Amino acid sequence: MSCTICNLRKEKRFCPAVHGRICAQCCGEQREVTLDCPTECAYLQQAREHEKPREATDLDRAAMFPDVEIGEQFLYEREELILGLSYTLAKCARNGSGLGGTLDGSVGNRSLSDRDLIGTLSSLAESYRTLVQSSLIYEQATANLVQQQVAREVGTMVKEFREAEVKHLGYSRLRDNDVLKALVFLLRMGLSRTSGRPKSRAFVDFLFAQFPEKAEGVAAPDESANRIVIP
Repeated sequence: MSCTICNLRKEKRFCPAVHGRICAQCCGEQREVTLDCPTECAYLQQAREHEKPREATDLDRAAMFPDVEIGEQFLYEREELILGLSYTLAKCARNGSGLGGTLDGSVGNRSLSDRDLIGTLSSLAESYRTLVQSSLIYEQATANLVQQQVAREVGTMVKEFREAEVKHLGYSRLRDNDVLKALVFLLRMGLSRTSGRPKSRAFVDFLFAQFPEKAEGVAAPDESANRIVIP
């Protein structure tokens, strides 16, 4: 039998993305490029085990907001904020951002990729940097409906975080600069963990590992304390 993709080489393995058998070369070349590879694919898992982490020198420095300094003290003091934002991203990814996805991790929500989360984080970070530097509220326009929805969920999370602080402290101590740093931290983490391929979900799967599924959804931040690994 020939490969389902190239129709030239002999098929060697079953590909859950095409529900057919393909050759090893097409698997390697098209993995997360043209193929929506599910996390449970054994060949995808093997490839990730052998892939070297992306070096900082391989990343676009400008895309990582180098002007934003993030120290260990900030990570310690704002761990709950970082966990809350991470949880929101994981929930969006697992729910398919409300755009046809499902809670059970089925095919529907695989449309949300690392690029969607990274693009959203980058856009939000740019908006908050403008707010911090000039006090102007500026939202970057995007035609990507998934990114729009994720951005709204993140905005809701930040609003609720501030409201929780007011409830418990009598005031909110969360500054816009804190939100900026938390977003940039997660953006840098995403850029370092994604494979860089168009359909990569390595960062998404990393978030899933931090907030595993429960019967009613995803484990909340307080149940996943200290799970975030600093890149």
